[in-house]
Amino acid sequence: MSTDDSSEGGHDTAADEAQEGVRDRLEQEAGRAVEGFDDGIVDLLSWVLDTETRARIYVYLRQNPGSTSEEIADGTGLYPSTVREALAALTEEETLERRKRESDGAGNNPYEYTAMAPSELVGSVVGEIQDELNTVFNLDCHLGVRTEENDEPVQITVEDDDSNR
Repeated sequence: MSTDDSSEGGHDTAADEAQEGVRDRLEQEAGRAVEGFDDGIVDLLSWVLDTETRARIYVYLRQNPGSTSEEIADGTGLYPSTVREALAALTEEETLERRKRESDGAGNNPYEYTAMAPSELVGSVVGEIQDELNTVFNLDCHLGVRTEENDEPVQITVEDDDSNR
């Protein structure tokens, strides 16, 4: 009876170890999937926002609105000076909103930043993309291969679907 108990116990231990191994592999794969998803988003946003640094800051601020430059640097692993430079440019372009952090204590209150909604970001770049596509569309005219130019052959429309809010 004791040999049966020990063999069953051994079998349970082996099964537990096998389950832990499977669980570990699944967690690793899930981690890789999340990293790949995040990298894919950052790559796409890098194209829209011009640099990977700006894209990482934008993603961080969508996840952590109202963050200071120091918090952004800590959260993204970017150098503080790089973050401050990118924040200045993104604020000037109105991709970010900047306001003083309110505090009851004495001292200098830092600025906190919030990123515009993705739908607003897309709307802000549509005109620029449309102009570039029209230039490509009319490339033959610009090269003198064709003389007839279409005024606006490419039209991009962005509609904000309020049902997803």
